[in-house]
Amino acid sequence: MIRFVVPAALAAAALSLGLACVPAAAQSTAAKSAPVYTPPSRGAPSRRVGGSSRGTAGSLPSVTVLVPDAVALTTSDQPTLYWYLSKPTSVRVEVTLIDEKGETPLIEYAVKDAAGPAVHAIELAKHNVHLKAGVEYQWSISVVPDPNERSNDVMSAGVVKLVDAPAPVASARAKGMDKEALARTLAANGIWYDALGLYSEMIDARPNDRALRESRAALLDQVGLKDVADYDRHAAK
Repeated sequence: MIRFVVPAALAAAALSLGLACVPAAAQSTAAKSAPVYTPPSRGAPSRRVGGSSRGTAGSLPSVTVLVPDAVALTTSDQPTLYWYLSKPTSVRVEVTLIDEKGETPLIEYAVKDAAGPAVHAIELAKHNVHLKAGVEYQWSISVVPDPNERSNDVMSAGVVKLVDAPAPVASARAKGMDKEALARTLAANGIWYDALGLYSEMIDARPNDRALRESRAALLDQVGLKDVADYDRHAAK
């Protein structure tokens, strides 16, 4: 057997030439790191409720609020909340946001003929709802096959809390950091809703951008939402 040894200098030149053939935009995208979510309080009790169908022989879709297990944070008093439906349904889907006392719905409406598999948004600004700082609000999505027998509902719920922007986030915004870099900064500082919201806005504008889909999927994977992450990874193929 004849073995050819390539001198290190020649190998380096070949590698450089190979990279030169890759478009600059592709090199830039590849160089960007995936977001890393740092929970604000590790070990906090679970607050997310799952949303798989129960006792329906799989006839109903599963529903998932896109939040971590523990309380998730935002720096906006009118954040956008995101949820996922595994398949289309003509069954009533109810959206609810409860006030700080856990009594009165601040948002309560039904979605007819909900699309799926798809990520849906709840824009608090469209409902003229403002969160109060430091208060934990619960929001939920319910698939309601029978309004007279709510025990058959498929429901998923999470918590949102308004906080002041951490210093690194405030600094990034003041510097006019681009959206992707800002989203990574938000995630690293535990500001879940704002990070997810930025990625979702960019995906809405460029739905076939695989890099953006992969970044959002990375966030979702980190909080145990593998099914939704898989949806994102396949959506742009």
